[in-house]
Amino acid sequence: MQTKNPIFDDLAEMMTGAAGAVASAGEEMRTVIRSRADRMIVDMDLVSREEFDLVKEMAARALSESDKLREEIAALKQVATSKPKAKKPAARRPRKTSGVK
Repeated sequence: MQTKNPIFDDLAEMMTGAAGAVASAGEEMRTVIRSRADRMIVDMDLVSREEFDLVKEMAARALSESDKLREEIAALKQVATSKPKAKKPAARRPRKTSGVK
């Protein structure tokens, strides 16, 4: 035989309400914490992943271009040192003579 006891019904109803309140409080806490974390990240002036990847790609391109330019400079230096320039003889200046002989 099963009888309904109003005290147990009220207790069960109160526990269900408390569980709902705890769940709501948990969601509220999660929302507050996420909001504060987002605000802290904005205040820290962090970059997004997309911005980081873009700058990383730009740096890689700049490094590649720099390496190519270094190779060109080395090749030009090698060409410049392999062909020694012929020195022109110094032009002779006429001697200045004094008016007295």
